[in-house]
Amino acid sequence: MKKHLRNTPTRRDFIATGAAVLGFNIIPRHVLGAPGVPPPSEKLNIGCVGIGGQGGGVTRDLATFANVHIAALCDVERKHETTMAKAYPGRPFYTDYREMLSAEKGLDAVMVGTPDHWHAPISIAAMKLGKHVYCEKPLAHTIEETRIMAQVAAETKVVTQMGNTGHASEGLRLTKEWIDAGAIGEIGEVHVWSDRPGTFWDSQGRTRPTEKLPVPDTLDWNQWQGSAPEHDYHPLYVPRKWRGWFDYGCGALGDMMVHNADPAWFALDLGAPIAIEAQTSETNADSFPLWSVVTWHFAAKSGRGPVRLTWHDGGKRPAPPPGFDPARRIGDNGILFLGDKGSIIAPGWCGTPRIVPESQMRSFKLPPRTLARSPGHREEWVAACLAGRPEDAKANFAYAAPYTEALLTGVLPIRLGKRIEWDSGTMKATNAPEAEALIRKSYRKGFELPV
Repeated sequence: MKKHLRNTPTRRDFIATGAAVLGFNIIPRHVLGAPGVPPPSEKLNIGCVGIGGQGGGVTRDLATFANVHIAALCDVERKHETTMAKAYPGRPFYTDYREMLSAEKGLDAVMVGTPDHWHAPISIAAMKLGKHVYCEKPLAHTIEETRIMAQVAAETKVVTQMGNTGHASEGLRLTKEWIDAGAIGEIGEVHVWSDRPGTFWDSQGRTRPTEKLPVPDTLDWNQWQGSAPEHDYHPLYVPRKWRGWFDYGCGALGDMMVHNADPAWFALDLGAPIAIEAQTSETNADSFPLWSVVTWHFAAKSGRGPVRLTWHDGGKRPAPPPGFDPARRIGDNGILFLGDKGSIIAPGWCGTPRIVPESQMRSFKLPPRTLARSPGHREEWVAACLAGRPEDAKANFAYAAPYTEALLTGVLPIRLGKRIEWDSGTMKATNAPEAEALIRKSYRKGFELPV
């Protein structure tokens, strides 16, 4: 582990030293910060864990906020220290998040941008220390982890947010407002799809590589593996190919369904399924198949009838709805609601919806806005952290955990090759006791959940 000295005061540093020196006097805002710029005492000090790939993008985005200070950096790949040092000079750099949490007492929040199998351990450790958490999607690697993360968030009352950025979108809100207004009548079927994995990673459909290759000098391979079973290093795992392997990721379902299916859970209050089944390409014990078509069955609830939701990945697509304009493309990522009075189709990442057929869209009178709009997914999380209002982050773990749990039940029929009867109350696949090892995984010694 290597770290640099911090040259920017944290909020707690300022409170501790400033109060003593100034005798607890109230200091005018203009003394502490330029007009329109928050003073150091009002900035959110964030430690970022996992700063390559998606985590690096989140870090760079947060760094543009006037009320954020990137206070510490952590990654098992030490080459990121060189690149990030140029962008954030003087920030301490760690290869073990536990050392960062122990040493950086002034952190207010933690951003988790690691592979899926690390989401729960880091997030739980941070929350137990009273740190707010922004965790990339999917929220967790297993069903049990989602439950624990929601429980710890509720107990600690920290502000949390999952990185399904479309949850802050206008498209998500329009979709729900149109459905609530009865735009397409009673909805009994939903389809969601993605082109992933496609060309994004090539690890799906493979068995585990057997050749032994040297670990790059800059990579802490043991720490990268974390709680996962120990294997020899291979470039088919890292970087960016880990999603396809059962030990590290959740496949295309974890990468894109968490984005594209969000309007269905939000608008229809789907909750937990009662059964899940899957069709797939050839399967093996190590990685997700090249494609899958997974169907969740939801019981009637809150004035709506039963709903069947189907996920298509690996390039599979649903049929276009009746009346769909052939001049339009269904797109590589999207969601389709089928009602008894028409359909709603929207691009992935909670994009802007359209009613099908086109004639119905043209004659549709927009209903009043009933939902509050978001200033931005990460903006609302930062504001909620500074205000101490967990409910203001709309993809908080109270929403994200049960949503992710429902999605991850779809992994069970993929891996077990059978229909799953699901009991959310007991967190069990009632017809498949062999699913227990997938619902509640074992952790490698020294990398257990911090509970």
